[in-house]
Formats: sequence, C-alpha cells, structure tokens
Amino acid sequence: MSTSSAAELSAPIAQAAELLRGRRVALLTGAGISTDSGIPAYRGEGSRNRTDPMTIQRYLADEAARRRYWVGGHLGWRAFADAAPNPGHLALAEMEAAGLVSGIITQNVDGLHLRAGSSHVIEVHGTMRRVTCLQCGQVFDRRDIAVQIEERNPWITVPDSIALAPDGDVLPETTDGFVVPVCTVCGGMLKPDVVFFGEFVPQDRFRAAESLLRSSTALVVAGSSLVVNSGVRLVERARRRGIPLIIINREPTRADPWADMTLAAGTSEVLPALKEILT
Repeated sequence: MSTSSAAELSAPIAQAAELLRGRRVALLTGAGISTDSGIPAYRGEGSRNRTDPMTIQRYLADEAARRRYWVGGHLGWRAFADAAPNPGHLALAEMEAAGLVSGIITQNVDGLHLRAGSSHVIEVHGTMRRVTCLQCGQVFDRRDIAVQIEERNPWITVPDSIALAPDGDVLPETTDGFVVPVCTVCGGMLKPDVVFFGEFVPQDRFRAAESLLRSSTALVVAGSSLVVNSGVRLVERARRRGIPLIIINREPTRADPWADMTLAAGTSEVLPALKEILT
C-alpha cells in the first residue's frame, strides 16, 4: 500500500481535525511513531524480520537464551536510549499541554513520549528504563545494570554503528563467556520491565488504559498495526462507545473497517499538521 503525499494529505487531515475538534482525544501509539527516531518497527515499511523473538518461557527456562538476550540488549541499549523524540512525539506533547490530548496509551518501551514532554503516558508494554528482580522485586535503573554488565564483562565493546531491533536488541556475534547481571540485593534473576512475547499486559496497566479511554471522547491510533491483542481490545472498546476513531498508519490495520477515517501516512507528517489546525 502506497502512502499519501503531502498534497494528498491536506484535505484528509483537515477532515480528521474536524472530527476531533472540541473532543478529549486519547492516543494509542505503536512502533510506527518511533521509526523517524531511528527505532525500527516490528512490521511494515522499514521493519526488520524477527524470526526468533524472545519469549518469556524461553527467558525463564534457558540460561543460554538469557545470556543471548542480555548481550544483544546491552549492545543496543545505549543507541536505543539516545534516540530523540521526533515531530510526532513533540506534537502530541504540545497538544496535551494545550488541553487537546487527554493522554497517551503507548505500546512502545522507548520512553520517547515522556522525553518529548507528555505527562499522561501509560506504557502498557513496560519500559526499557527499568529492570526488576523476579525473586525479591527490587527495581533498578537500566543505567546501573549497564555498569554491572561492563564490570562483569570488561571485554565487551559496544560498536559505534549498530542495527537496532524495535526493542533495542542487537544480534551479537557471540555470547561466549558473557556473565549475565544479577540482582545486587538477593542475587536473583533480572528481567527488563517490559512485556515479553507470551506474557500478558499487567492488569493494572490495562485498567489504567481503559480508564483513560473512558474519560476521552475520541481515539486516534498512531503508528500501530494493531496486531497485538491489547491494542485491538482498546479499539474495540472505543468502537462500542461509538466515539470517533481515526487511524494513522502507513499500512492497513485490523481495525480499519471500524475507523471513521484512515490516513495512510507517517505520524511525523500527520500529527504536527493536526496540531497546527487544532491549536
């Protein structure tokens, strides 16, 4: 599916703005909003194939899998953490400050909405900023875990140029000799505070997302293919309430038949344009 040009988008964006005018707008964002920040999407244009994604079952049961995860995660974490918010993130932060956006439900773990200045952000799939101990529950800053990794593995070198995956992962050349980080409180197993494949979104996060959606009178999906079930469930709730639903995504989504409008375009183009009209 081809995306629309700037000239072709002018009228649809104006139409979308009219649907949203005077409403409390909730956002549901996915990996597509961060591609212009250098973080690839899982699917669609610019995505990178993940033929063997890490599942929670493998992570818990297989020491070699955990070693592979932490090597790749460490190699990519610095570039992932250094990614800067793009015009789409910034536009949403400005719209929230102007009282137009009630909040953001994001499927991303990159923290870019918060770094852009948005304050009401529900990270339903967690965040790469934190690491938790699965034994005692201690929470760590990812930067402190990076220090521990480098102390335990002084031979490891982070390359200047790397090919990131959507979750900040990098395919390492080897994992031989790598010592995984452990909880400095109890010695237990650590896990990034993100939802792995095969895990459920924590109920408190999903309830928070539902609460935000209930307090809103329109929903905009930005940069999500809506393949993940949690996103589809939220869109279904909006559909049942009959509130306006607008989908901005370069490729078709599962929820396109429910939408009042679909814009086959990038979020970095559409969201700033919407902001200019609405403010």
